[in-house]
Amino acid sequence: MAINLKGRDYIETQDFSREELDHLLATADELKAKFHRGERTLLLPHQTVYLLFFDNSTRTRNAFEAGATQLGAHAHFLDSRSTQIAHGETAYDTGRILGCMGHGIAIRHDLILDEGNTYMREVARGTDVPVINMQCDVDHPTQTLADIMTIREHFKGEVAGKKIAVSWAYAPSYAKPLSVPQGLITLMTRMGLNVTLAHPPGYRLVDRTLEAAKKNAKEAGVKFEIVDDMDAAFEGADIVYPKSWGAYDLMLQRRDAKTDDAMKRIEKECLAQNAKHKDWICDERRMKLAKKHAIYMHCLPADRGSEVTDAVIDGPQSVVFQEAENRLHTAKAIMASTMRERPFK
Repeated sequence: MAINLKGRDYIETQDFSREELDHLLATADELKAKFHRGERTLLLPHQTVYLLFFDNSTRTRNAFEAGATQLGAHAHFLDSRSTQIAHGETAYDTGRILGCMGHGIAIRHDLILDEGNTYMREVARGTDVPVINMQCDVDHPTQTLADIMTIREHFKGEVAGKKIAVSWAYAPSYAKPLSVPQGLITLMTRMGLNVTLAHPPGYRLVDRTLEAAKKNAKEAGVKFEIVDDMDAAFEGADIVYPKSWGAYDLMLQRRDAKTDDAMKRIEKECLAQNAKHKDWICDERRMKLAKKHAIYMHCLPADRGSEVTDAVIDGPQSVVFQEAENRLHTAKAIMASTMRERPFK
């Protein structure tokens, strides 16, 4: 069956069928092969994609900017603070305006629960060009697509029945979004992997992603379980993905905070709560609990010495830089598959 995704929004992997996700992955594989052969892939000549950021970015921004260039398109970087959004322009109006001028809108809005995903869908309501989620409060669907691409590459396509440990890890830097672990548990279960989610008390994920992961696992005939022991999660794993995220109740408080002082206070409380679990680190001892062939993954940037030791992230089991490169190829696959030329009138 031919897959046509032109004009489709890419906001959550849950919005796409398994066949459509496989199509994106096959497109990413083809674009990566051509990239390494030095072949041109000018699939979107003279098109424009707007990259709207409410948060900082290295891999995502550069994957989309470089990817757009390699597809023959042009990416406009927009910092939300320097646009009329900062003066109250609505998501719907922003979608109407940017959609009239270009061929795609990509958005990162990930730090506040119950805001980013809603904002993206409201932008999408205002335009008929595709809206691409570069990370929100619910999902990070460009990252997780690169993650499953990397896993498939490493295990030569044999991923069914593999165990992935998605674990919380300690970080002292900032209260990180919940979207990466949420995106992992919803996508990896659909792709036929057994998923173990591990976190200390207080770090639960959003209910709807937990329910989706349970449903996906049941339909795929795999296991989804939640434990409160990092060692137990790593035991017998083929893939380990230790990643920090913010304490759920405090993230809700941050959502409801009205002032900058309140935001700073909650952030401080988040980091203080994180510090109670400094032993949640991916080190050499824990890697030995996983299978000998197990790989270490992380979306980056990782808090070295806190989330993971240098020996692990720089060691032979780490695939983080292959994973990071794949962000480029999946970004290109999403843009090439969803964006389309406007007809001349």
